[in-house]
Amino acid sequence: MNPAQAFFSETSTPDNPKLEFVFEIRLHFTRVQNIHHMPTGAGRGAVYLDSGEIKGPRLNGRAVPNSGGDYALFRPDDVLAFDARYMLEADDGALILMYNRGYLWGRNPDTMQKMHAWVHKTGPAVPANEYYFRNFPTFEVDAGPHDWLMRHVIVGVGHREDDGNRIRYYALL
Repeated sequence: MNPAQAFFSETSTPDNPKLEFVFEIRLHFTRVQNIHHMPTGAGRGAVYLDSGEIKGPRLNGRAVPNSGGDYALFRPDDVLAFDARYMLEADDGALILMYNRGYLWGRNPDTMQKMHAWVHKTGPAVPANEYYFRNFPTFEVDAGPHDWLMRHVIVGVGHREDDGNRIRYYALL
């Protein structure tokens, strides 16, 4: 039996998709740079990874400090499109490159303004139910115990925190 088949006990069908929680990552970034007004009407932000912790039933470890960051596109339609890459290190020492894409947008007309104030420390935290923060990562890893990451569709549901993000990831079975 393929190790990936033994890893998950359930299977999705076209009319009944199933998700299984695999890990949560807490990312810390305090260094920020921005290109505010490009000719396209968009802006580009960069946050650089300071550190991170990974905990879950399928993966534990850390985000390797200074191994990358998120170069988000601030679109004119008030959608932030993530474009992040950073290295993860599993508890067993395996290195995993994570390429993480996704979207953040406000459920209310003023949510993104509130998010901006929160991130820049001039406003209060914004409740998670006021924004959509979803990710769809891909991974690169050596053959071995973590290569299931390269065989499954993984989706994440994120939550902004004062100094970074917390994202819970699920495998689509």
